[in-house]
Amino acid sequence: MGWTRKVLRVNLSKGTCASEPLNMEWAQKYLGQRGLASRYLVEEVNPKVDPLSPDNKMFFATGPLTGTAASTGGRYSVITKGALTNAIACSNSGGYFGAELKMAGWDMVIVEGKAKKPVYLLIQDDKAEVRPADHLWGKSVWETDALLKSEHHEPQMRISAIGRAGESGVMYACIVNDLHRAAGRSGVGAVMGSKNLKALAVRGTQGVKVHDFPKFMQAVTAGKKVLAANAVTGQGLPAYGTQVLMNVINETGALPTRNHRDVQFEGAGRISAEAMREKRVTDGKANLVRNQACFGCTIACGRISQIDKTHFTVANNPKYWGAQGGLEYEAAWALGAATGVADLEALTYANYLCNEQGMDPITFGTTVGAAMELFEMGVLTTKETGGVELKFGSAEALTKLAEVTGMGEGFGKEIGLGSKRLTEKYGHPELSMSVKGQEFPAYDGRGIQGIGLAYATSNRGACHLRGYTIASEILGIPEKTDPLVSAGKAGLVKAFQDATAAVDSSGLCVFTTFAWTLDDIAPQIDGACEGGWTAARLLEMGERIWNMERRFNLDAGFTAKDDTLPKRLLKEAAKTGPAKGKVNDLGKMLPEYYKLRGWSPEGVPTNETVTRLAL
Repeated sequence: MGWTRKVLRVNLSKGTCASEPLNMEWAQKYLGQRGLASRYLVEEVNPKVDPLSPDNKMFFATGPLTGTAASTGGRYSVITKGALTNAIACSNSGGYFGAELKMAGWDMVIVEGKAKKPVYLLIQDDKAEVRPADHLWGKSVWETDALLKSEHHEPQMRISAIGRAGESGVMYACIVNDLHRAAGRSGVGAVMGSKNLKALAVRGTQGVKVHDFPKFMQAVTAGKKVLAANAVTGQGLPAYGTQVLMNVINETGALPTRNHRDVQFEGAGRISAEAMREKRVTDGKANLVRNQACFGCTIACGRISQIDKTHFTVANNPKYWGAQGGLEYEAAWALGAATGVADLEALTYANYLCNEQGMDPITFGTTVGAAMELFEMGVLTTKETGGVELKFGSAEALTKLAEVTGMGEGFGKEIGLGSKRLTEKYGHPELSMSVKGQEFPAYDGRGIQGIGLAYATSNRGACHLRGYTIASEILGIPEKTDPLVSAGKAGLVKAFQDATAAVDSSGLCVFTTFAWTLDDIAPQIDGACEGGWTAARLLEMGERIWNMERRFNLDAGFTAKDDTLPKRLLKEAAKTGPAKGKVNDLGKMLPEYYKLRGWSPEGVPTNETVTRLAL
């Protein structure tokens, strides 16, 4: 079992919902979630389709361990052709929505076409219908969540929705569930908005069955013990969240600062996990209220925060006085170091706005950083920005842009393009710190060589979670490698990419891999699903998924020329820290990577590779 063996197909153009059987032959080759839904995408969507056209499709997919007793088994992904990148997109989210969808009896929801007017999808176990959403259009994610639960008298209903950003065409709009968990990257929310689909509202009461319950529970229990005993998953993440990395990466000399002009931020300590726990002078309270867990999670790395009521961002707005989803590392970096802003309360407020209106804080913050550099150069002036002084370090500018971008107003429309389109429009494309149109996360490829290669080769554009070599290069997991050395990183990147593709297809959170290897995960899948699942099989499956995604992108028009980094990382050496004087050695790593992948020098999977992986 593990799978419900059911797919819900929703045609928005016709307003119909229909159940169909899951393709189990594909499930045995691609498992679920990222892998299986991408297989459906490859089958059903033309790689050259306009992401915002009705011909693009969206796949809301769970994994076989989603909704089970497995630790972190609450994940789901949204797979589509990304609005931001024009590449294959798979955006992963936690919270409770994924488990609710699975317990309603669905492995996947396929959304196709475009509604004539705003609609939402209501799923109550086996029943599904498309309903009018005129009353929800123009509402924020938070307002939509409250209205739907009230309308259906169902407080336990789980909502996944877009905010004003998705409606107004912000190219990196995300889809937010459970108020502050998000399918965050690549513009999946913009695709949803283009279809006039406001939300999915789900209530599931059927539970999830597994293939061999005793075997499954034995593996799950053993896995939870490993997580609890590990210093990262049992101690560091619960206490400090991902924000524990802020000071660590800054000291490493790989914290991208002021649009990657610098690799260390003098204000890092003021926006770090430690700073979030410090009590304020004004009210005696800390920014961090508590941690929070997603469905079934024994790690609980989520943050719940509150802003100082006297701070300029919320002093006259009680709406934001309560505790809400707090800063994670990536958001704190993008809103902070990338813009030079060291005001913790302002970053928290901007993050609230990203959650409320449905924006990816990584792309938003880094796009603001690029705009600030354009402003500093004199390319942008207050005439273009609506009177906003876009200076590095300005908390006022950051928060104002968060307000107007989320609402699709004023200069926010320009910021909503993302840094690639913005910098191209103003004649300086070299200032976009992105790959395939998607902005970098919070690690500099000069100070951490392997992550630079991972960015360049990521199928969904620059991404740390497609191959988190930080685990090895910085944290020493599963073994320590030197972040300043490029030798051997091609193999490291490939191994992380393939393993991560398997984890992303299971229904589990990739953060478990700080403690688990595939040897810990395979027994849980084997207990939940028939078919005989081993670590070796999962690793090969991950490689199959990676190559399938690669071929989709090649058919979409990407080439080896897109496997690159901005000139800033390749030509401008780091100014400070351990990496001082170094650039990223992509030119040395990429040919070896292609060879290890079984690709031609042009980055195309060879016939031998295609045959071996049964693509």
